[in-house]
Amino acid sequence: MESWYQRFLERVDGTTKSIEVSTSYGTNHVLMVGDSSNPPLVCLHAMMTSSAHLAAELGALLDRFYLILPDLPGQSVRGLPTRLSYSDDSHAQWLRQIFDNLDLQEAPLLGVSLGGFAARQFASSYPARSTSLVLIVPAGIAQGSLVKGLVKMALPMLMYKIRPTETRLRKLVSHLITTWDEDWAQYLGDTFNDFTTYLKIPPIASDEELENLSMPCLVIGAEDDISFPGDKVIERAETHIPIVETELIKESKHSPPTTSQFRQWLAKRVKTFISNKQ
Repeated sequence: MESWYQRFLERVDGTTKSIEVSTSYGTNHVLMVGDSSNPPLVCLHAMMTSSAHLAAELGALLDRFYLILPDLPGQSVRGLPTRLSYSDDSHAQWLRQIFDNLDLQEAPLLGVSLGGFAARQFASSYPARSTSLVLIVPAGIAQGSLVKGLVKMALPMLMYKIRPTETRLRKLVSHLITTWDEDWAQYLGDTFNDFTTYLKIPPIASDEELENLSMPCLVIGAEDDISFPGDKVIERAETHIPIVETELIKESKHSPPTTSQFRQWLAKRVKTFISNKQ
């Protein structure tokens, strides 16, 4: 896992710095990327990935932002060796302490998948500290069929664990990644063997929690996401989040395209959204 972290870090197109931040949960690794004179953008990665994975996909934002990427506890090789509870506000308290120890009174916030859950929970609890919120295929707003997800994922996962082959890997990740990327696919194959015992999905946010998001929000869903169907995510966001813009990525699974074209589109959309809401 550490070798994979370094491999994705090498894909980051910008100056990187690793720091350690003290929290009540332990000392937390934070990756900083880009020009520190730019405005900060706090970014939270997905389940079973890391700060380096997300930074490698957000390089087109570096002309506008200084990226601050904490590693989520229990979800990254660089993260704290403990998983935070989904049944309380642990993720909000953890991120508040990251903000406090980085002397960030407020900042725009971006979260992907599980990172979207953590970002949303923080923004619901501390709305004054998130100037804007970008949620990409977020967990915790709407959920797909658990039965359907198990049917599509459980057998390929089991078969790959029994005998990992290229064919079985492609079948396993075919329900998750939109475009084939050798590093992402091989990484997922390795990490499923470490994390499959804890693929617990965060709970759905209450209407009140979504209605407490007083900052401008951009919610991006994926059309073919079996975990968090984009149409359901967007419908609920538009119903309950007071100030919201939405985008549906057509023909995209849970992991959006890892292409230069998509990265440029996403960066432009995020930069335009945040700039217009400052």
